[in-house]
Amino acid sequence: MVVKFFSWFCIALLFLASPLDVRGSENAENSYTLRRCIEIALNNATSVRKAENVLKLQGADVLKNYGNFLPRFSTSVGYSPYTLSRAYALNPSGTAITSVKTKSKSIDLTVTTSLNLFNGFSDYASLQAALKKEDAVGYTLLRAQQAIAFDVTQTYYQVLLEQELLAIARENFLLAQDQQTLTDRQFQVGLKSIIDRDQQRADAAASGLSVIKAETRMQKSKFELMRRMQMDPVATATFTLEPLPESFTSPLSLKPDPDALALLAVQQRGDLKGKELETIASKWQVTQARSTWYPHLDLAFNVSSRGTKYLNQSSDEIAYPPLSSQLENSIGYSVGLNLSWAIFDGFQTRYTVESAKINQINLHYEYDDLKNDLLIDLYEAAGEYNSALMQIETAKISLNAASSAFNGIKRKYELGAASFIELSTARAAFFNARSNLSQATYNLALQKSTLDFATGNEAIPSQPEYPLPVK
Repeated sequence: MVVKFFSWFCIALLFLASPLDVRGSENAENSYTLRRCIEIALNNATSVRKAENVLKLQGADVLKNYGNFLPRFSTSVGYSPYTLSRAYALNPSGTAITSVKTKSKSIDLTVTTSLNLFNGFSDYASLQAALKKEDAVGYTLLRAQQAIAFDVTQTYYQVLLEQELLAIARENFLLAQDQQTLTDRQFQVGLKSIIDRDQQRADAAASGLSVIKAETRMQKSKFELMRRMQMDPVATATFTLEPLPESFTSPLSLKPDPDALALLAVQQRGDLKGKELETIASKWQVTQARSTWYPHLDLAFNVSSRGTKYLNQSSDEIAYPPLSSQLENSIGYSVGLNLSWAIFDGFQTRYTVESAKINQINLHYEYDDLKNDLLIDLYEAAGEYNSALMQIETAKISLNAASSAFNGIKRKYELGAASFIELSTARAAFFNARSNLSQATYNLALQKSTLDFATGNEAIPSQPEYPLPVK
């Protein structure tokens, strides 16, 4: 009784779950292509935003280093509305010393500009290092985008695979239910034993449980995809995926050549090119560190003017011109060359140079390690792709054999010439073969994407298909 109740429960679950997918497919707004999923993930990914911010900051650093070649310019204005000073002085007749109190106000104007003529090539080296770092950050951003696109692609394939496996499980369940109905009728007329009937009911219940498990795995894969897209999980009920075009799951026209792909990857991989540029930038940083050993020469130009007005000036004294006239007629100029040279700085420059050299060596080691890992990953991906090709061909042959065997044993079972164990085994082999073919098909598509990612060819959509949500 429990087995029969469970079977009817699975049937109800099967038919109640189907309309959700139908309604979701009818809503074009909730139907997502692989490209659209990648676009949303790139738009919402915090790692991409962080890389973009680093790129902006590096661009500001390049502008700052360009500014080192321009003259420095500064100006200062000083205004004192009231100044009181006291001093001793001889009286006009020269017979006595008197205390003199002076009140005044004054204005000072100064404009200064300086230009570095030579500083041991520090500015040039700093600019070259900043330019290389900016390019390196750009490649790092590209690789981060490719990594997100690859991750979304993997999860997208997994969802589609789970949907196909769910459809296969449902078909198996329906077939088991039909077989159970036939077995019940044959039992009623005496063609089947009670053992066959109970075994068929148990098999149908197990098939229903497989549907529930497949549904759970499919939902879990959807949640993982939505996690990578950073979408609201409440929308899972209406979240549907469009099937992949045939070109995504079809084999390549030629088997991949690992040696040719290795050369292509060295030229295209953004992380490798970024690390190479960082290594080149570190060489310029060594030159910048050495600049302290050389003299620094600056050209300075100064313009200044000053005006003072005495507030307690008597009428018999000579009157000073107005402040405006004093400022106009008191302009002074100065031009000078400033030479500075640090003869001994307590080995500070030596330490800085050695640190820059060690950083350069370490970056070179990191570049070599990354290149070796890249080549190993690429050769592994090529081998996995060739294995996927063999897997899909084997799965097709196995499916044909399992289909023929199942159809033959099914006819024998209906005529009473085969046992339930033979039928159950043949049906399980048939549906396992279908599942294996689906898994092999998406595995081949995944290995193609892995090859593209390993060689730096992972596609990044340039224009969105739909307006992207603003997070």
